[in-house]
Formats: sequence, C-alpha cells, structure tokens
Amino acid sequence: MSLIQLDNVSKYYGKDNKVTKAIDNVTLTIERGSTTAIVGKSGSGKSTLLHLIGCLDKPSSGSIKFAGKDISTLKEKEVTRLRLKEIGFVFQRFYLVPTLTALQNVELPMVEAGLPRKERIKRAKDLLIKVGMENRIDHYPSQLSGGEMQRVAIARALANNANIILADEPTGELDVQNSNSIMELLLNQNEKGKALVIVTHDLGIAKQAKNMIRLEDGRIVEVL
Repeated sequence: MSLIQLDNVSKYYGKDNKVTKAIDNVTLTIERGSTTAIVGKSGSGKSTLLHLIGCLDKPSSGSIKFAGKDISTLKEKEVTRLRLKEIGFVFQRFYLVPTLTALQNVELPMVEAGLPRKERIKRAKDLLIKVGMENRIDHYPSQLSGGEMQRVAIARALANNANIILADEPTGELDVQNSNSIMELLLNQNEKGKALVIVTHDLGIAKQAKNMIRLEDGRIVEVL
C-alpha cells in the first residue's frame, strides 16, 4: 500500500528565461515499510526531491498524495501537523538546537505536538537509550561528536512515532564505523514497519536499501 505518491511532479526556480528545473516530471511511489535510496551527482535534485516527499516544499506542477490525500488540498496548519506526526527528518548537518541538551532536542517535536511534559521526557529518554546515548542525555551539541549528534538527530526524528523517516546524507560527515552504526539504526526502524528514504552519494549505503533510484538533471533516469 502506498504511503506517498508523486505524480508528474516538477519543481522550478526562477522565472522568464532563467528557469531552473530542479525536479522535472517525476512520478514515484513510496510504499509503507519500504526502503528507498536516492542517488545522483551533486545538483541532480536529490535534496529537492526529498523536501517534496517530506512536504517541506510545494511542487510547481503535478500532485503529491500522502496516504491517498492530495497535499495541495490541505491548509498550511494541516500540512505542518502532517509533517510533525507522520514524517521524521534526519539532516546531514543535524540541525540540533545548540542551546538545548540532547534530551531537550529530542523533546522538541513532542513539545510542538502538545505532549504532556512527563510523557515526552520519558519517551525522549527511552529513544536516547535506544540509540546508545543514555550517558550523554544532558550534554549539549557542542559536547558531542559527529556520530553522537547524528544519533540524537535520529532519536528526534523518531520522537512522534512517524510512519516515514527521510534522511538527507545521514552518513555524509561520519567515518566508516559511525556510518555503519547509523545505517543499522535506520534500518532497524524500517524493520519495525517504518518507510525509509535516504539521499546519499555513497553507493555502499544506497545498496542497503531495497529500492534505488538515480536522478540526473531532476529526472529519474534509472530504477534499481
């Protein structure tokens, strides 16, 4: 059963004679519980496509449906709520709030979702334990290594029990040992029924996904 469906989606930037097609007429289905890797050269549109899948950006043309519902028919508040409850984001540069501890960073999406304080603290602690960060709960991002920050970012992505995890170059700044550990964490979530979409330049990482698509100039040129 499809979770996200993109039909003839394009994303343009600029106007008149200076239009750039970041995504050009892409049709793609993300099934529930699937793993998909998006690969391609720098500038091929990988991150833009991920942002469209995650409803962080709107298409210039075409349609995006989440669980059968056309995103364009939703109000902005409804789209924000959908992102908050259904989609977990893991960014290459982590985007942890520097003035918050690891625990507080993981709590943040639950604060926005309106969960009671006692419940969100317990869940944040449980998630940090699951990603092996139980001894760094009260540490700030500046006190953590790259691999540790990425673990916190993954815990944060899981905070609201999202149905899909979107990871943009999740191992891009990590060494081999940390990269393998992060992929193990992500694939473990997939085994629990969550869909996983990874943007990566690393074919070794991409091959761990069941599905792989290659982008070139904003188009899907190969499906493996």
